[in-house]
Amino acid sequence: MGKGTKGGIVLEQTLYEKVGGQEAIEKVVDYFYSELVLKDETVSHFFEHTDMDKQRRHQAKFISFALGGPNQYSGKSMAKAHANMNIQPEHFNAIAKHLHDALAHFNVEEPDIDQALSKVESLRNDIQYK
Repeated sequence: MGKGTKGGIVLEQTLYEKVGGQEAIEKVVDYFYSELVLKDETVSHFFEHTDMDKQRRHQAKFISFALGGPNQYSGKSMAKAHANMNIQPEHFNAIAKHLHDALAHFNVEEPDIDQALSKVESLRNDIQYK
């Protein structure tokens, strides 16, 4: 992670700050849905009856959380939000890959993407099979 100094004290830059904060995350989310998720027939059907503006706002908060940012997700729990959706491992993996590719598209470095995806992976059991 990037470091700065303030009064001789070394400050760790969060991954959220490193990628460019909220404005950058909103661009990643737009690309994630418009260019990847909604064009992928294996997962796009999950969003057929979804308010995509609301979904983009929730996803931006979630990615902020995954990158260590200040905008913490405060909606339904992941388990409740994904209940009865029958999300299988291949669906989870496709979404994770799309998130990887969206972050990579905006030049986020691989170790930083891996760090964000490890937080996503930690939620796998709450998201799948419900």
